[in-house]
Amino acid sequence: MGQVELRQLRYFVAVAEELNFGRAAERLLIAGPSLSQQIKALERDLGVRLFDRDRRSVSLTPAGAALLPHTRALIERADDLRNHVARVSGSEPVWLGYVTWLPADVGSRVFAVAQLHVDPWAGPSHTQAERVSTGSLDLAICRLGVDDLERYRLNARLLGADRLFAVAIGDDTTDVRVEDAIVLVADGKTPWSSWNAYAEQLSRDTGARLVHVSDCGILGAAFFDHVRAHARPIVNSPRGQTATLPSDLVKRPLVAPRVHWPWSVVWRRDEARPAVLATVEALTDGVGDLGVNAPDAWLPKDDPNRR
Repeated sequence: MGQVELRQLRYFVAVAEELNFGRAAERLLIAGPSLSQQIKALERDLGVRLFDRDRRSVSLTPAGAALLPHTRALIERADDLRNHVARVSGSEPVWLGYVTWLPADVGSRVFAVAQLHVDPWAGPSHTQAERVSTGSLDLAICRLGVDDLERYRLNARLLGADRLFAVAIGDDTTDVRVEDAIVLVADGKTPWSSWNAYAEQLSRDTGARLVHVSDCGILGAAFFDHVRAHARPIVNSPRGQTATLPSDLVKRPLVAPRVHWPWSVVWRRDEARPAVLATVEALTDGVGDLGVNAPDAWLPKDDPNRR
């Protein structure tokens, strides 16, 4: 049996409760393919199949059903231990900011090395990077380019990745090539500067049609109106990953290439506090590549996670 990680057990419980990988991924705030890979790794390490799954349904196997109550009890004991250690250790507080995505188990990853405080104010990537640079945050989860890291004097390490999809009108849910999609950019000085740079690079590299919008309609009802107004599917932004679509719109997987939005944890290059550095190590332990450098994947040329 291989080494089983606590976060994989949390993922198992979420899928078992939702019986739907998509809903479980949204609940856990992780990409669907990453969740599927983690469940497969857990099944491999345990030596049993936990779920029977096909395109239409997911169900627990007898082994999965038998394991579920024991897993819930184990997670509860682990949480109790985490809370106890935090109380007696007197570990140093570490402040973490984010944009839209956090690992579902962010607290349990670092409980032994720091008192993690997640800042409740979620801001754009460049705003959070500046806050880390000036010291109002210790860490942030965001997406920055290599030049951004140099400007703010930050280090970055891959922590998560959203695989972006397209939104289209109708009921066709088949794959769509990126070159046949639209990608929106917001005109003017907006909080979408990171997305705009990403979208422009995606258009240049893949041939996706770039469309400028003046209403900041990259998200929400305005975005859905843009989808309805165009014949082509429109690439969804990472801030819309978990949004509920109106009944007349559908998700369509993007292929050729598969488009990833990576999330990195960033910290100051001159950071010397052991608790902050240990938190970075704990957060990123075992994360790996997450598929962002696969042959059929796409990342911007300036992304620090590009290999």
